Amino acid sequence: MTTNNISNEFDTVGTNNSSLETCNVFGLDITILTKKSAVGFLERCICERFPVRLAFVNANLANMAYEDFQLHATLRRFLLINDGVGLNIASRILFGKPFPDNLNGTDFIPYFLDQCQTPLRVFLLGAQPAVVARVAEKFGVLWPKHSLVGYQDGFFVEADHDRVIENIRHASPHMVLVAMGNGVQERWIEKLVPGAALSAWGVGAFFDFLAGEVRRAPLWMRRCNIEWTYRLMIEPKRMLQRYIFGNPKFIFRVFRERQALLRSKSEIKK
Repeated sequence: MTTNNISNEFDTVGTNNSSLETCNVFGLDITILTKKSAVGFLERCICERFPVRLAFVNANLANMAYEDFQLHATLRRFLLINDGVGLNIASRILFGKPFPDNLNGTDFIPYFLDQCQTPLRVFLLGAQPAVVARVAEKFGVLWPKHSLVGYQDGFFVEADHDRVIENIRHASPHMVLVAMGNGVQERWIEKLVPGAALSAWGVGAFFDFLAGEVRRAPLWMRRCNIEWTYRLMIEPKRMLQRYIFGNPKFIFRVFRERQALLRSKSEIKK
């Protein structure tokens, strides 16, 4: 684990004097934060007008970045935080200790909006038209201190990209929540920050959960870190590749990285 000065490591993220500890997984620096410290850091970035590209890194996104050089390079320009049991296992295997908290987006985003004391301007981008419309309706009820300044579903053609970006720029949001799935949403975030928005976060299936389109696992399963098994049961076709094939591939790669670290340490000692 290493400590990086954020203003040096990220071209759009940081405070003048802040440094954050990171855990390197597959060449990606995953920031080590508690829920409370993550809220404090992100709110401070917004208040001090430091643009933030934020990705919640789960095993699936880590696998995708491992296999896609361009996505990997893109993520290195993001603030990355840990999402899910897979990253926790990776940290234990590589560095002998887990992350302090599981900062999965579905739980952390509501927590952040609840805890953030600064009134925010928020834009929603992604999901099906009916889903994002339901999320927009709920937003003002759940988080009245923040302002929803616009929303756009994710079903638009390439010819509309410039129009969508311009609409977001015109709304001048502090943060855009981007729900387009791993890979696609991160590329959109890079388009939006800093030109159209102060910050943008990749939120995956958060809109589907909030709108009631997809059910979450029972609380006991979430507490046992087996929510992925519930998602596999209710969406087997979509989640088969991610969990049945992707999770073992991720763990294999983590062990291979651990062997590389041990060999490197052994060579240094010689």
